[in-house]
Amino acid sequence: MALLKSFILRNVFLTTHRAIVSTIRPSSNAPLVEDDDAPVDIENPFKKEKVQCILCKLNIVPDYKNYRLLSQFQSPYTGRIYGRHITGLCKTKQTLVEAEIRKAQNCGYMPYYYKDKTFLKDPKLFDPENPIRSHRF
Repeated sequence: MALLKSFILRNVFLTTHRAIVSTIRPSSNAPLVEDDDAPVDIENPFKKEKVQCILCKLNIVPDYKNYRLLSQFQSPYTGRIYGRHITGLCKTKQTLVEAEIRKAQNCGYMPYYYKDKTFLKDPKLFDPENPIRSHRF
């Protein structure tokens, strides 16, 4: 008797299961209907733009012969090379600029202490009085 009950329950379950599944799943020859309420793939609107230094953004490689560009990264009064926290350059470009400034000074293209007066009216790449970070580290 128990075997007969389990057989009948199993048979009823299978037939109702097939009916339910066939209504849920679309048949292979029926056209697929897109759901209007489906999620849409969009870019993250809150994602911040990647900050790049001015030389990387414009794809400029500093050269010791371009002393007009290099003079922007040197103090006009003391000849001191501005740090990364002031110039806003990335680490690789800052080390490259420092090396090229020293090379230009050794070759005689740039003075060691004072900026050439003709370059004092050049447009500023950054504001040395207002550093990006208030500290140097």
